[in-house]
Amino acid sequence: MRAIGLDLGTKRIGVAVSDFSGTIASPHSVILRSKSVRLDHQKILDLVIEEEAEIVVVGLPLLMSGGHGPAAKAATTEARRLSTVLAVPVEMFDERMTTVAADRALKEADLSATARRQFVDKVAAAIMLQAWLERRHSS
Repeated sequence: MRAIGLDLGTKRIGVAVSDFSGTIASPHSVILRSKSVRLDHQKILDLVIEEEAEIVVVGLPLLMSGGHGPAAKAATTEARRLSTVLAVPVEMFDERMTTVAADRALKEADLSATARRQFVDKVAAAIMLQAWLERRHSS
């Protein structure tokens, strides 16, 4: 099952894609937010079609306590709206610490802060999607 992972941010949307077997997630791209949620969702729809995805996994930025703060509520609302646009299921998955892990990995790769900003969102999406794939395979 091919999956797309999304790390929804206020300025950028990190995108990751799995292989067709649904085993390995890879960073794909970053969608810069426009002033139109409709246009942003159209770009995601285009990716779903282009990549032949069967599911979209949206990162749920829970608080460290597991609660739903403003970011989690915003992501949940957007995922609901996105599910009305896409013809594939939209599922939420805990993304706590993915951006921190992605930034740490990029620092270890000796990328500058400017370079890290270009990659961190899609790497975070890949870390989240990989965790979702692994959980799915272990179930």
